[in-house]
Amino acid sequence: MKFENISEEERKGARHPHEFFLINLITNHILIFVGLLGMAKQEPWLLLIVPAISIAILTYLVWRARISKGRDSWYVFCHWQLCARRSQFFIGMIVLMALGIVAILASVGGNINDLRPGHYAIGGMVMLPTLFSVLVLIIMESDAVHKANTGDVPDWLVKKYPPPAEYVAMAPPPPIPGD
Repeated sequence: MKFENISEEERKGARHPHEFFLINLITNHILIFVGLLGMAKQEPWLLLIVPAISIAILTYLVWRARISKGRDSWYVFCHWQLCARRSQFFIGMIVLMALGIVAILASVGGNINDLRPGHYAIGGMVMLPTLFSVLVLIIMESDAVHKANTGDVPDWLVKKYPPPAEYVAMAPPPPIPGD
């Protein structure tokens, strides 16, 4: 649902959580991960930097969304809630991936040198849903930045957190003849 009277300050505040999440996804989960992948053969534990940074950022986003109600306008609050929901989903994906990797390491007694090609194949399959969710979340968060910029709030958020009277919803466009 689009709203007419959203100030530029509110638009900027609503973009902030989505931009921060995008920085985490693109910089951390793609650029840093690919950079560390080249060193993974010599120092495999360096790859733990990526989820550690990500969990810290995602925890901040969820925490900040919780305190948003008393600090921010309704519009900004709704965008923090949207970002927090996606952050919680992504934390779950990281935890599932970590459990899979721990299970693989437990199968070889924690000794990385005992890993076989089959373990690496299973590890790749364990990581695949998380990597796929990174790509999907990049698209979703890019759209959320656009929505924050245009005064749009998803309908489910408007139903969950009804807007105060000062927020005026735009009238829906007239139907196109022939549809």
